[in-house]
Amino acid sequence: MKYIRVKKNIRIKLLCIFCIGFFFSSCSKDNLSNEYLPVNQYEQGEENLTDNLSVATTNNNSFGKEIPGLNRTDKIRFASGNSLFNQSWVSAPASTTGLDGLGPTFNSRACASCHFKDGRGKPFEPSNIGSKGFLIRLSIPGRNPHGGPLAVPNYGDQLQNHANLNIKKEADINVTYTYIEETYPDGTKYQLRKPSYSIINENFGSLTGVLISPRIGQQTIGLGLIDALPDNEILKNEDEFDTNKDGISGKANYVWNAIENKTSLGKFGWKANQPSLKQQIAGAFFGDLGLTTSIFNNNPCPSPQKDCYDAPNGGNPEVTEKQMDRVLLYQTSLAVPKRRNYKEQNVLNGKATFNNLKCISCHSTNFKTDSYSFNPLLENKNIKPYSDFLLHDMGEGLADNRPDFLANGKEWRTQPLWGIGLINTVNKHTFLLHDGRARNIEEAILWHGGEAEKSKNEFKKLSKQQREELLNFVESL
Repeated sequence: MKYIRVKKNIRIKLLCIFCIGFFFSSCSKDNLSNEYLPVNQYEQGEENLTDNLSVATTNNNSFGKEIPGLNRTDKIRFASGNSLFNQSWVSAPASTTGLDGLGPTFNSRACASCHFKDGRGKPFEPSNIGSKGFLIRLSIPGRNPHGGPLAVPNYGDQLQNHANLNIKKEADINVTYTYIEETYPDGTKYQLRKPSYSIINENFGSLTGVLISPRIGQQTIGLGLIDALPDNEILKNEDEFDTNKDGISGKANYVWNAIENKTSLGKFGWKANQPSLKQQIAGAFFGDLGLTTSIFNNNPCPSPQKDCYDAPNGGNPEVTEKQMDRVLLYQTSLAVPKRRNYKEQNVLNGKATFNNLKCISCHSTNFKTDSYSFNPLLENKNIKPYSDFLLHDMGEGLADNRPDFLANGKEWRTQPLWGIGLINTVNKHTFLLHDGRARNIEEAILWHGGEAEKSKNEFKKLSKQQREELLNFVESL
């Protein structure tokens, strides 16, 4: 049986184990330097994934709560950022000059279109006229001068399938699904849904043969705490060449930092291709909404798109520094909900199985934030994101075959699991993975391959009850 350490101020008597050649028949807090509990028992405080910044919430606004302790000024900034996040931008010129400049080509009209209620986007559905949080990254083989993906001539690095009036959109997207029927060793059947994407009705030249990567928007809770992690906290788990021979070889991505004009450790995005939360937000403004910022201030229209290129803008930049400050404060201050059902025995059993299957090797929990002057409330917090923020080979089944800085076509950043059990409550769906192909947590596990192949196969060997217990644990996060 595995054991975990618990705080010394908990008085518990345990039947002790044979340890380093010494047997203790009946031990207590007074004669042991550390106390241990089986991993299928409750650990004091484990419901708080972000130290004292975790909030108790289970309603449909659970991803929109602010962290405790904001002062009056920051509460105003938070409210203003919340408003900007949810407001729809309009094309320029417009009477609402503070919110004009959309496009001319774009994927969505508002941040909340991709992150409804600060939550998760949905997979692409051809019947959806508006964006539900889905987009496709584009590139051609090769690297740009900063080592990143090489943009596609006439299109750029992101397909924009919407446009302002009298402007041509770049193209349309189509998806078809293949359904894969499989059976667990115990005879229980399951089904996986495999998408196949195509780009049709191209307006600026053929896109046949370009590298594509479908993406859906992730929930935005806890992003400030990730931003506040020092590099060494992430790099402590790096093991690119699997020197410890455990089959897990997490790799850091190093990407272009446009704010500091240098290469930096990547933290954000499905391939860890953004180095900071501010740049992640600016990149979304530019790529998803077609809005310029002080960070990305070039015209978003490739030169062959003449109508797009000649369209009026909404200022220079279209998103002001004050607006960026408000949105950034809002995003850094979104709290992570406390876990639910964490003392139920089936959840505790699932936690033990999660650890035994080595899921914890990538979905890690032991991090501490550093100084963070933009939002000091986030400093020196112990957090359990259930992610190592490193790149891992996830196998051919999930491969997009599109490199992104140091990430190859089979590598993805480990997705944080905090909040995963509330996605259905907030967003009314349970679609997971980078393109939403998995319709629930179980399917997401069964799509794992590469470094996670062994853990997936061990999951499949579990009894039905054990599988349900593990799923209940993940849903408690």
